[in-house]
Amino acid sequence: MATATANRAELIAIANSVATEKMIDRAIVIEAMEDAIQRAARTRYGQEMDIRAKLDANTGDLRLWRVVEVVELVDDLYKQVSVKDAQKLKPGAVVGDFLVDPLPPIEFGRIQAQASKQVIFQKVRDAERERQYEEFKDRQGEIITGVVKRVEFGHIVVDLGRAEGVIRRDQQIPREVVRVNDRIRSLILKVVRENRGPQIFLSRAHPDFMKKLFAQEVPEIYDGIITIQAAARDPGSRAKIGVISRDSSIDPVGACVGMKGSRVQAVVQEMQGEKIDIIPWSPDTATFVVNALQPASVSRVVIDEEEDRIEVVVPDDQLSLAIGRRGQNVRLASQLTGKAIDILTEADASEKRQKEFVANSELFQNELDVDETLAQLLVAEGFTSLEEVAYVELDELAAIEGFDEDLAQELQSRATEALERREQANRDERIALGVSDDLTTMPYLTEAMLVTLGKAGIKTLDDLADLATDELVEKKRAEPRRRGDDAPKRAEPKGGILAQYGLSDEQGNEIIMAARAHWFADEETGDAADADADAIEGDAHAEPSQ
Repeated sequence: MATATANRAELIAIANSVATEKMIDRAIVIEAMEDAIQRAARTRYGQEMDIRAKLDANTGDLRLWRVVEVVELVDDLYKQVSVKDAQKLKPGAVVGDFLVDPLPPIEFGRIQAQASKQVIFQKVRDAERERQYEEFKDRQGEIITGVVKRVEFGHIVVDLGRAEGVIRRDQQIPREVVRVNDRIRSLILKVVRENRGPQIFLSRAHPDFMKKLFAQEVPEIYDGIITIQAAARDPGSRAKIGVISRDSSIDPVGACVGMKGSRVQAVVQEMQGEKIDIIPWSPDTATFVVNALQPASVSRVVIDEEEDRIEVVVPDDQLSLAIGRRGQNVRLASQLTGKAIDILTEADASEKRQKEFVANSELFQNELDVDETLAQLLVAEGFTSLEEVAYVELDELAAIEGFDEDLAQELQSRATEALERREQANRDERIALGVSDDLTTMPYLTEAMLVTLGKAGIKTLDDLADLATDELVEKKRAEPRRRGDDAPKRAEPKGGILAQYGLSDEQGNEIIMAARAHWFADEETGDAADADADAIEGDAHAEPSQ
């Protein structure tokens, strides 16, 4: 490339050819050539010298020179020159000036030519990688078509034309057969800058891949008239999407299906026969859950806001359909709605309600010392805990048929006394467990919570302060559950120590920061003590005044 025999035209031709082939700026190639020539010149004249090279991008003229600084006293013979010697080169030179000392052209031997070639290749390669990163970094979420280049350890390497991407095994459609030189479409999942070049991660299993395919096949989605609000996939098997139309005259489901199913079939074929359920999205959670469980019919939906779970009751003959093969239908519905879903039959729901009714009736009988009829009447009116009886508005309690104000007051008084007894029992158990009284000063923590902490081995402020927020209050993972004889047994997912009490992450963080407060107080006290000790030591060493 940069040999002595290469004339000016050849240098420019080489630069143009490399820039065109690698699709990078020609100025970068020229700069790489200059750098290679500079390194070769230092090898010839001395590595300590500050040698510069300039290659004219238009004419191919090459200039080589050494830069020296004018100084009073020369410390570095290679980069400095005295004022006296400098004035021989340039009359009027003063200290601080930089002089240019032209050098004759160099001849490249085999070793110098090979070294220069490596320098140019490295710089061009770095520029090419940077160009690839800049080209793809803002294209995350787009669908791109490439050619399968090779398959390594189950990962598919795709030639994207100007770069390579990889579809990892977990982002492939199961059982899909891919061969070298096959054309393949995929979603640009992530672009990561690395030293060896940008890593472009592709996916065919991500729900967004399905969304983008629908946007390509359905003009209404591309134009924004129809929106895919939610999507869930079991890659290669089944998928669900929730769609809504901004135009009331356009049916979102029909538009996505297309004439004789042409639109949805195009997406299904690209996804290797994956069945797609297209359902109307609704802002009402209960309605959306009913739609998401299609084709099963639903009798009733009960939403538990505190637990972030949904209980769905279906007819006995719809249980298997609602659950789906290996739980697929309810699992996809749960992913689509973002809620954990429990599937119950009418018989299961009736049995559960009966058990809850009996349990709550017994609670009121034992704690409020009332007869069975009165206890069942409270449960029938929707009361499920002592706190509800104790703290509800008196008028609401007295308004129950057969109640009066005196009875309502008596019930509230007994409920309050029962809560106090429970609190005392928890306090005694907390003390027996050895939980420090310091923890009682922490915000939001009740005696019942302190008992739970004590049973988990958290008994001091330091124990509590060492916890992370998720270890303390993280709720159980929202996973779909199904009931029935065919439901597999599995362990209940674990949450934070106090997950059952419904504390928020903000409250958990406040509790932990309050527990850590004494650490900072101890540090401040220690700093003050060190300062006092230093002052005393200084006084002891001070000379007595005359």
